[in-house]
Amino acid sequence: MDADLLPAVTIAIPLLAAVLIPIVGRNENIREGVTIAAAVAMLGSVLAMLPAVLSGSRITISLLPMVPGGDLALRVDAFGMVFALTAAVLWLLNSFYAIGYMRSLKEHAQTRFFFCFAVAIAAAVGIAFSENLLTLFVFYEILTIITYPLVVHVETPAAMKAGRKYLAYLLVGGIFLLAAVILTYILTGTTVFVPGGFLAGSGSALILQVLFLLFMVGFVKAAWMPLHGWLPAAMVAPTPVSAFLHAVAVVTAGVFGIVRIAGWVYGMDLMASLGLGIFLAAIASFTIVTASLFALTEDNLKRRLAYSTVSQLSYILLGVSMLSIAGMTAAMAHIPIHAFLKITLFFVAGAVIVSAGKECISEMKGIGRKMPVTALMFSAAALGICGLPPLAGIISKIYLALGAFEGGMPILLLVIIASTVLNAAYFLPIIHTMLLQRPDDERSLDSVTEPPLVMLIPIVLTVAVSVWIFLSPSMPFMDLVDIAIAEITGSVIP
Repeated sequence: MDADLLPAVTIAIPLLAAVLIPIVGRNENIREGVTIAAAVAMLGSVLAMLPAVLSGSRITISLLPMVPGGDLALRVDAFGMVFALTAAVLWLLNSFYAIGYMRSLKEHAQTRFFFCFAVAIAAAVGIAFSENLLTLFVFYEILTIITYPLVVHVETPAAMKAGRKYLAYLLVGGIFLLAAVILTYILTGTTVFVPGGFLAGSGSALILQVLFLLFMVGFVKAAWMPLHGWLPAAMVAPTPVSAFLHAVAVVTAGVFGIVRIAGWVYGMDLMASLGLGIFLAAIASFTIVTASLFALTEDNLKRRLAYSTVSQLSYILLGVSMLSIAGMTAAMAHIPIHAFLKITLFFVAGAVIVSAGKECISEMKGIGRKMPVTALMFSAAALGICGLPPLAGIISKIYLALGAFEGGMPILLLVIIASTVLNAAYFLPIIHTMLLQRPDDERSLDSVTEPPLVMLIPIVLTVAVSVWIFLSPSMPFMDLVDIAIAEITGSVIP
């Protein structure tokens, strides 16, 4: 196959699965077989492009002529591959997990569920491989629309209310993003991403500052405060959806977009001259600390994890705000690092729902005695987010600390320290409850067991990958980040 076709093929694979899933939906084994086969095929397609990208090459293909400098087109570069590879691996693991979860709880509308998942992952990869702002916008809005049925899946009044909030935030954000894309095109006559940016000299400082604000509101999927309310509300969705929102696609698409804007539309020098680093640092610092304080108050495990995500995703904004090589490295590397750790935590939350029917932390006393592997994997991932080796979370924190000094913003080290303390404050009590506390009624755990293997194995594998990232600094994710950093700093000719 022509290598230039691979980006389009990668997106076409889950779309083909989305066509087949409703056709074979009456037979759940065939339907789920299609999902797994598509996930394997898509991961294979992404991996097939990996050697070329690691060698410094890019793969491009134009899908549909639109306007000069703004065709619907795909380009696979190192940073896009970070997101795509993360999404591809986790879609495969989440697909197995979702099968076990949905079957165990005998959830309704499973065909619709797997159909929407397939389209959503295609949109996420489309975002990762977008050559320009217009293409990114198209896939970004597809992702918003197709994930709405997943958020409201249970169809309760609470779910429908959460769905309305979800659409309100994300569709309004989409309007701001479209305005930003149009203004960029008016100023420059192009929307094509350029390493190091292309906006310099295209408008006054005020116009470019306003444009950046439009982009920030447009990428509301990044869930920075105060535009975060949709994310905790969306926790009414089934746990595989929560995992997908937090680790595989939606919030990751938001922070990915902001990093793309900083490195490939503005560039670090222009960002610094406009004072945008300070602006981002203020938003990120406020979000990191405030969301962690909200997490401390939540007894519902999924909602506590949701606020943790709001906080943790702003690590990426904080890294960008430093406008330094180490800070940008932290921002890019935190995408897969956070994804593998946070999806583990959501997988465990879902496993506890399936095996014990419990959603609140206060109800999980001693559950680790009946679910030791599940509880230990939760503990490992939680401690990884706190920054304890040998989990990969410490990598982000080290680079953030280095980036703060390198970018002349050492005060941000206080934010990192405060976040680490708060991470421990909202995770350690959960670990204590699961592993060390005795249940109020010992008999309440009599029927509790580990979740089905189809759910347990992905939980273990996501932790294993996080350990691998820590132990193997030359593994693909970090190599891709190094290449992307070299591109936006001018070490590699575009």
